[in-house]
Amino acid sequence: MEFFTPILLLRRKVIVKRLNACGATSEKTAKTLAEAGVINPNGFNRFTQRLVEMGTIHMTSDGRYYV
Repeated sequence: MEFFTPILLLRRKVIVKRLNACGATSEKTAKTLAEAGVINPNGFNRFTQRLVEMGTIHMTSDGRYYV
């Protein structure tokens, strides 16, 4: 079981919500976190990578994300 602080749980929620809102739902429509409107897109790189590893979000070979 993963343990995330409240700020990380909120961060996960925001990332998923923003990716959905901008239509990043496939590799073809993937966006960078900045394009999706995530504040401070590079502020939690290790956590973002962990979301990819857990399958919460997916990353393309060129660094874009989708849900």
